[in-house]
Amino acid sequence: MAHETGERIDAEAGGESPAFGYFGPADPQWPVLISVPHAGRHYPDSVLARSAVPLATLARLEDRHADALVMGLEEQGYGIVCARVARAAIDLNRDPRDIDRRMIAALPHGQALIETAKSRGGLGLFPRSLPRIGGLWRAPMPWAEAHARIEAIHAPYHAELERRLRMIRAVHGQALLLDVHSMPPLEPDRFAGALRPDVVIGDRFGASAASRFAEVAREVVLRHGLKAAVNHPYPGTYIAERHGKPAAGRHVVQIEISRDLYLDAALREPGAGLNALRAMLLDLAESLREEINRAAPPAALPIAAE
Repeated sequence: MAHETGERIDAEAGGESPAFGYFGPADPQWPVLISVPHAGRHYPDSVLARSAVPLATLARLEDRHADALVMGLEEQGYGIVCARVARAAIDLNRDPRDIDRRMIAALPHGQALIETAKSRGGLGLFPRSLPRIGGLWRAPMPWAEAHARIEAIHAPYHAELERRLRMIRAVHGQALLLDVHSMPPLEPDRFAGALRPDVVIGDRFGASAASRFAEVAREVVLRHGLKAAVNHPYPGTYIAERHGKPAAGRHVVQIEISRDLYLDAALREPGAGLNALRAMLLDLAESLREEINRAAPPAALPIAAE
């Protein structure tokens, strides 16, 4: 789905924007939409020119081949919005104001930015550094370039999620976004003797989705013989915060899947476990759909007040 490093990205190729591809039915067949924001593998020339590290280092920011996890769901009637551009260029799961000032040259006076733990740690809207690697870039980026990336990549992705969630809710009464990510294998000592989870389900502690959806997701993960955690250590970030409005019938559940479950030993290419994870995600999408339908109102809710 996502495009390989160096491939030219065209707005007409497999989607509606250079920023993302949409795969699935034009009209919402089911009340579940899939988002894959960190699987993009296209590195714009401007990103490569500024890089102070090899491309393989920038690729460590990717949710490597997370798009492969959802491949085939579109054939079952589920819509998928998948990033094309690499996370090294811009992080679609960050507030567009979450910018480390050290990343920007010629920042306009009075430009509204916010500071979060993510940007302080080097992983804001424009990733600055990686642990044990250090800085990623030769020099700060001009504000004009940063603003252009926001307008060309970040804004269209979120506009597409918004548009499709509204369409789903208008047809089905409720909408659920399943936001798919992958994570490095977690260190066991982070869990104080508890079993290290294979999958982390996030609903921002009930703020982005009705709690029953996280419980359904947990049951699916366990049913497939995997270990699950809820909201620890990944409760969900900007996508869940922005698009999850459970009181208005819009829910977002984030899922983080350990990369050693579906990639090879080097964590670079798809491995033997990929098909089992695809089966789990299909089961998850179906189970969430059934839960929405079970609890759905008899008619679509009005959307004017959102």
